[in-house]
Amino acid sequence: MSTHPPSPAHFDFIVIGGGSGGYAAARTAHALGLSVAVIDGAEELAGLCILRGCMPSKTLIESADRNLSIRRAAEFGLQAQAQGADIRAIRDRKRTLIADFASYRQKQLEDGRFALYRGFASFIDPHTVEVQPRDDSATFQVTGKTFCIATGSVPSVPPIPGLAETGFWTSDDVLDTDTLPESFAVLGGGAIALEMAHYLEGVGRKVTVIQRSDQFFSGLDPECSAVIEKAYTHRGITCHLGTSIHKVTAGEGDGKKHISYRHGDTERTLSVDQILVALGRSAATDGLNLEAAQVGLTKKKITIRPTMQSSQPHIFAAGDVCSPLDVVHIAIQQGEIAARNAHRLIQGQPVEEEMDYRLLLFGVFSHPQVAAVGASETDLKEAGTPYVSASYPFDDHGKSMCMGETEGFVKMLAHRQTGEILGATCVGPHATELIHEVVIAMHYRAKVQEFMMIPHYHPTLSEIWTYPAEECAEAVIPGECEPDIRPDLSPGSGAQC
Repeated sequence: MSTHPPSPAHFDFIVIGGGSGGYAAARTAHALGLSVAVIDGAEELAGLCILRGCMPSKTLIESADRNLSIRRAAEFGLQAQAQGADIRAIRDRKRTLIADFASYRQKQLEDGRFALYRGFASFIDPHTVEVQPRDDSATFQVTGKTFCIATGSVPSVPPIPGLAETGFWTSDDVLDTDTLPESFAVLGGGAIALEMAHYLEGVGRKVTVIQRSDQFFSGLDPECSAVIEKAYTHRGITCHLGTSIHKVTAGEGDGKKHISYRHGDTERTLSVDQILVALGRSAATDGLNLEAAQVGLTKKKITIRPTMQSSQPHIFAAGDVCSPLDVVHIAIQQGEIAARNAHRLIQGQPVEEEMDYRLLLFGVFSHPQVAAVGASETDLKEAGTPYVSASYPFDDHGKSMCMGETEGFVKMLAHRQTGEILGATCVGPHATELIHEVVIAMHYRAKVQEFMMIPHYHPTLSEIWTYPAEECAEAVIPGECEPDIRPDLSPGSGAQC
């Protein structure tokens, strides 16, 4: 690790941010023979996914999933009773696992392949950044032929009157606390909100979800929202959609937090022990002084081309700071493409490799889980793509009935004239695993006529996909095809997963 740069401090490729996308860019650039520097000012190395995102949240959710199974023991003829959750033990297990993951990533960043600077970067001009070390020692400058900005994201906090004064938690607080208050209001209706609501209720807390939109997962089909709302309500989670929060106030003497909001035509006040703000995340672009580098933004996200180039061609970006979907596998792909294209730019070759968002993949570890890949029906309609669709419910599927996990459905979308699979949605047991069968099929541009012929073992959850595939295949109308019209899922298109 470096605190101050070697002389001269000039590199082929400078990565700002050492998370999953940044590390992918750095290792790829090094493998191509570029000299690489990584600048990271975070308190801990490893990035959001490992420290405060994917891995810690799923570790906690595993505990909630098992507690739900214990609560349902009698349904399966078993004698067991939930005795409560040891939040400290859950937290300690998470810390042990995350420490292992994080230390491995730290070793990768410090193994000598890159110059690693522990500090905060700010552009002075398009080829120079000033670094403020974390230890508050003197600033210094480094220059680069090319850059990749991969600074990730930070929690979004809405400007609700009284919220800041009253106090609130974000998912960061939930993930590392050793105690939990008895009641929560979860603000939001996306992945973070519904995963945290599942965890909190799963370990015995009273939860109310307050969502501004009329549905959960505003970019997905409304049926997904309906299934989750029904399932959560059945568990005892109160779901208020289509709301408008007026203010938040602190209780006098009772330690409660009071939320005043409109739900439909009704004015309500909810009193809870804690408020969890889970309204997504925003790109971490503050402090980078992107104006000096002439890098354009769309809202707070860096505007990028499919080549991962910003408005400044030698400055690339990857991950949450620019992505149409803030998930780690996309950040890694983007980082790798950015590095390869930076290498081409330095070599004087055409910068031509583009990010393919055709397989845009999304998953939520709620209960039931939610997963989607490719285009939605809205995307296809907006693009004018002729398509057929079919769905099948888990409550009529043998294996899910045996499991007692019957909430949800699978849906498949295919081109009406060719039968090529264009998208799929799964809401139900192990949805985040089941979706990959369709991802693989779409990767090879399989048609529903081919998919329905693939043998599936019985009884398994995965065989449920054969039913919508067969129905879609029957609806395909072969003939003279129109030009292949596909939905545009690139950043800025307006399409969402």
